[in-house]
Amino acid sequence: MFNQIRLFFDQYLALPAPDPVAEENLHLACAALFIEMMHMDDKVQTEEHDMILNRTREIFSLSLEDATRLISQAEHQRKQATDYHAFTSLINKNYSQEQKNTLIKTLWQIAYADGQLDKYEEHMVRKIADLLHVPHLEFIRTKHQVNGG
Repeated sequence: MFNQIRLFFDQYLALPAPDPVAEENLHLACAALFIEMMHMDDKVQTEEHDMILNRTREIFSLSLEDATRLISQAEHQRKQATDYHAFTSLINKNYSQEQKNTLIKTLWQIAYADGQLDKYEEHMVRKIADLLHVPHLEFIRTKHQVNGG
């Protein structure tokens, strides 16, 4: 009897194992947003690319080779996308509020990597924060954390 109950729980109520493909798609969605931020002011700077590479490695615990591959794939995805919805909807479904806040902070870091904040970069961070349901207070807090203000 006990074995039958355990079998029932194992079959019908056990949490599924994390899907590695879904995790890879999440990383790709975030990296595509990072790449979009780098292109937002129409001036791709080495500092911005380096920031993306370093933050991608750190946030997703990737090797240099894996992070470089992810960024390359993200560049392709960014070019194919018509809007941010495909990326942000996946992130919204799977990320905690803390992970979304980290993503917004990373977008600020990329925007400030070249030493100046372009109005289009700020607009993009605001738009992504809204799409991810990041509270305005957190949007401002992460901005101040990054630019020291």
